[in-house]
Amino acid sequence: MKRFLTPVPAPDPTSPGQESVWNFPRPARIEPVTSRLKVEFAGRVVADTVNGFRAIETSHPPSYYFPPSDVDRGLLRTASKRTLCEWKGGAAYFDLVAGTRVSEDAVWSYPDPVSDFAPITGYLAFYPARVDACFVDGERVVPQEGSFYGGWITSKVAGPFKGPPGTAGW
Repeated sequence: MKRFLTPVPAPDPTSPGQESVWNFPRPARIEPVTSRLKVEFAGRVVADTVNGFRAIETSHPPSYYFPPSDVDRGLLRTASKRTLCEWKGGAAYFDLVAGTRVSEDAVWSYPDPVSDFAPITGYLAFYPARVDACFVDGERVVPQEGSFYGGWITSKVAGPFKGPPGTAGW
């Protein structure tokens, strides 16, 4: 039996058209999306696509991955940060730089993900809390809490969401 550091909460009720993050799979998986995804930083559109992927995992709002061709790569600077995801593999990070504005480690990518995540090889994901705004089909995203997580919360997903203090054991 798996033990949790903190009690796992009951899922929030869902409204019509919503998904519960508690019905998302574990391990994580990716799915193509045709929603319009957009990221803004320093008065510029950094990324804009209808050809993205979303990663979904139990208790997490989705994170979204943009094809490199739909990102203004001139605003990216390679960062030294590297992390390892138990599902996707090793991630590389980028800073966003626009004029005098810099957002460190605002973007991540999997240059060589495990085979189940091969479709997002080289795709770019953005931390909503480290940019000025992110949108899904025109709806402004609320960033997932916590400095480690990069989930995008919209009215289409119901929580509670992992990230705030006390949720690390979920």
